[in-house]
Amino acid sequence: MVAASSAAVTQGKGWRPARGDWLAALFLLVITLIARAPWIGDPVADFDEQLYSYIGWRLTHDELPYAEWWDRKPFGLFAIFALAHIVGGPGAAAYQVAGFLSALGMAALVYALARKLVDRLGAAIAAAICVILLTVYGGFSANSEVFFVPLTLVMVWLLADPDHPKARRRALYAMLVGGLALQVKYTVLPVCLALGLAALWQEWQRSRSLSVLVTRALLFALAGLVATILVGLFYLAAGEWDAWLFANFISFFDRVPAPVGRFRESFYILIVPVALCYVGGLYAAWRFAPPQDVRVYRLFVIYALGMVATIFLPATVYLYYFAAFSAPAALIALPFIDRRGPGGIVPGFVLLVAICLLLNPASRYRDSLAQRAEAMALAAVIAPHVDGERRCMWIHDGPTVLYRLTGSCVPTRFVYPDHLNNALETPALGVDQTAEAARILASKPPVLVTGDPHVTPQNEEVEALLRGTLARDYAEGGSARIGGRTITAWMRRDEAGDTMPATAAN
Repeated sequence: MVAASSAAVTQGKGWRPARGDWLAALFLLVITLIARAPWIGDPVADFDEQLYSYIGWRLTHDELPYAEWWDRKPFGLFAIFALAHIVGGPGAAAYQVAGFLSALGMAALVYALARKLVDRLGAAIAAAICVILLTVYGGFSANSEVFFVPLTLVMVWLLADPDHPKARRRALYAMLVGGLALQVKYTVLPVCLALGLAALWQEWQRSRSLSVLVTRALLFALAGLVATILVGLFYLAAGEWDAWLFANFISFFDRVPAPVGRFRESFYILIVPVALCYVGGLYAAWRFAPPQDVRVYRLFVIYALGMVATIFLPATVYLYYFAAFSAPAALIALPFIDRRGPGGIVPGFVLLVAICLLLNPASRYRDSLAQRAEAMALAAVIAPHVDGERRCMWIHDGPTVLYRLTGSCVPTRFVYPDHLNNALETPALGVDQTAEAARILASKPPVLVTGDPHVTPQNEEVEALLRGTLARDYAEGGSARIGGRTITAWMRRDEAGDTMPATAAN
């Protein structure tokens, strides 16, 4: 990779890929493959994506999220999974390849933004750090962070050249893209607001007109809401406005915060890689490698602060939320990586190697093969006892994908097990959690699936109801180790119980 001149780095006009850029692209392709390939095809790689996949797949059968299948994620996320399944088929590889392409796009955007401040080698190192952090923090398959972070990077890229002849139009496009990001995950709102304020500051620097600033602020707000307004109008036309409104907005505030709060004690050590990037980059920018374009680096800092607010906006924070740190951390670290500093290439190389050591792809590949084999074996045990019409098993706790792997119908529109077992969800579903569980158990499902240990506080009434039913009517039929937990299938002893119509046939 060839170092670029200062003029080539700071000017983005008339840029064409050089040989060094193609080498960087190849390097990032290899890094992304190494980081993500172990999970492609693994149906139990992660938990939430199984729900998104199921609802997205059912969307291709004209069954609407919120009305037929309940969750509170925005429609855009399910649309991504629906598109992945239309293109790639019903299996997990379809959305995992989509996640791979999104991660590769993220790397390309970080590289393009980094080139405004550092040479090709430094930019490639920053992009590689982004991909690896994304994987280390749980974005290794297809959770929502994998899809919304690249959209926020597009916003940064559109705002990174305030002297561009079409800067005002680009700022408006950035807000439209932010609206698309909101349709992947609503908690991206703080970073969208931060970048919106940055765009307004750029406008103030250009016009020095309060009336123009107010007009632009209103226009930006409208642009950011366009995607959500269109989805709302679609549900209004479909007669499902109330279902959409409750799931997307009201239920978010009804959910009970976890007792551990936003920052758990275990996070202190886990946040170290991000802290190294943030602290190292900011210190280097201050002490020995000031950015070549202060305005661009200031935008990166605003972006990073907005992402911190996005990650910690929910009352309950999970480790995989930290995957959203991947892009801003890599951009903030640029002064530390910059070869103009006293350490030359060494600091960036050491930082990359240190983060790579956290990845351990060979071990992760072995674990993935083992757990997908366990899942398929458990599915084979369950499959003879269920069907896609009336003999519906109920997954009280365990991988949602077992419904599809076994060909079982689903006895409730709350297909994600967590929604009916998690005590934090009790007031946030729009139905009585215990009553819904009792209704399902009264139908005498041929198979019940449980998980141990629990990952969330459990609804004690539902738990007692389940345990009593298992002790009275069910016997253990098989188990599997998936995701560090024991997933057990319980078979009904009489095998002649009532059956119930499926919520939707598989």
